[in-house]
Amino acid sequence: MNGRTVLVTGANGGLGEEFVRQAIERGASKVYAAARTGKEWSDPRVQHLALDLTDAASVTRAAEAAPDVDLLINNAAIAPAGDWILGPEDEVRKIFETNFFGTLRVARAFAPVLAANGGGTLLNILSAAAWISVPTAYGASKAATWSATNAMRVQLRGQGTHVIGLLVGMIDTPMGARWDVPKVSPASVVTQAYDAVAAGKLEVLADDSTRFVKSRLGTEAEELYPWFDEQLAAFVP
Repeated sequence: MNGRTVLVTGANGGLGEEFVRQAIERGASKVYAAARTGKEWSDPRVQHLALDLTDAASVTRAAEAAPDVDLLINNAAIAPAGDWILGPEDEVRKIFETNFFGTLRVARAFAPVLAANGGGTLLNILSAAAWISVPTAYGASKAATWSATNAMRVQLRGQGTHVIGLLVGMIDTPMGARWDVPKVSPASVVTQAYDAVAAGKLEVLADDSTRFVKSRLGTEAEELYPWFDEQLAAFVP
């Protein structure tokens, strides 16, 4: 991280704020803290960058304003209360517009920036919900973004951009506050993420539950999905 220029989306709180903090702690020369609204940062190396993932013009302006980025962290996402996969279509579209299309939009805009700065690194924050039959549009959007992350790795390989996917279960942030389940700390997740950047890993499994879920993905469907259903009983009315 020493001397790198980092951009973090969704930087104003929760996991994003921790990504900013640890980037500075690890020696980044500049961090663009990207969010819809500004926030005061105590370190002059942190610069607010106005960014609305759902607005193509905003994303274009952000890429023009941050031409020196060599590490892009796609962290911003939404997980509204009352989200169900068969809920109102406009709500499902809103979630996909941010979590999937927004992430894709930022990656597309910054791919030339990363290329111009030696290739760099693209880190997409995903979720174990990509692999579990959580009946939400959030889970479906993260499954789509997991697939897109692996596809980006292939497409961007030629320009020297290293693409990493980070998958994790519940994190102790405001987004996960309504769930009374064990959670991992933002500090732990971000530490593992930056360690993976340094080590050149392709994927980060940031908690025990995610590592266990991945270990079961080779199980036959007739055993795997009933097991998932049991684990999700507390989340489904």
